Amino acid sequence: MGILIAVDGVDASGKQTQTEFLYKRLSEEGKRVRLVSFPAYGSESSALVKMYLNGDFGNKPEDTSAYAASSFFAADRFATYKTDWGKDYNDGTIIIADRYVSSNMIHQAGKIKDKDEKDKFLSWLDDFEYNIYGLPRPNITVFLDMPVKWRIKLLSERPNKATGGEAKDIHESNEEYLEESYNNAVYAAEKFGWERIICANENGVRTIEDIHNEVYDKVKTVIL
Repeated sequence: MGILIAVDGVDASGKQTQTEFLYKRLSEEGKRVRLVSFPAYGSESSALVKMYLNGDFGNKPEDTSAYAASSFFAADRFATYKTDWGKDYNDGTIIIADRYVSSNMIHQAGKIKDKDEKDKFLSWLDDFEYNIYGLPRPNITVFLDMPVKWRIKLLSERPNKATGGEAKDIHESNEEYLEESYNNAVYAAEKFGWERIICANENGVRTIEDIHNEVYDKVKTVIL
C-alpha cells in the first residue's frame, strides 16, 4: 500500500504549483512517486464535470445541488483510480493528488448555509467517496489557505483549466461563490484536521519556495 498526499484549496491557491514542486523534490530524493490531478480533464470520466462547470446544468453553481455535483467529481476519481493510478498506489507508490475528496468538501458544501445540513452533507460525502466508492483515504491533506482578495487577482491571470481558454467556469466567475467556498474550506479544514498553510498576509502572497518548504515539512513527517 502506498502513501496518498492530497493538496487542496480554493481556486487559484497554488495547488498545481505546489504539487509539482513536491513531486520534483520527492523524485530527486529517489522516492517512487506519482502526481495525479482532479478533475481528470483528459479522461472521458470527467465529461459530467465539464458539462457542470461549463454551465450546461445551469449558469450558477447552486443550480446543481451539492449532492448531484459531488457525484460527478466522485465518479471521475473512482474511474481513474480503478483504471489508472490505483495500481501504482497499491504497489507502494507515493501518490500526490492535486485536489481530492476534500475538493468536494470545499466547493460543494459551500452551497449549504445551514450548519446542520452542511455537516449532514459532509458525513454523507465522506461515506459516499471513501466507503461506497472505496477510494483510499489520504495519509495527509494539505490545505493551501489563500485569502479571497489575493485569490481573485491570481484567478484573473490564469486560463480556465477545463477549456484552456480565458472564459471562467461557473465557479470561477462567481465571486460570491468563491467567498463561500473559502469560508467553507476553513470550516472543513478544522473539522477534518487538515494541515493548514497560510499562503498570504496583508503584505502579499508568500513566495512559492517558502510555501513549498512548509508543505514539504508537513509531508515528510508522514513519509518518514
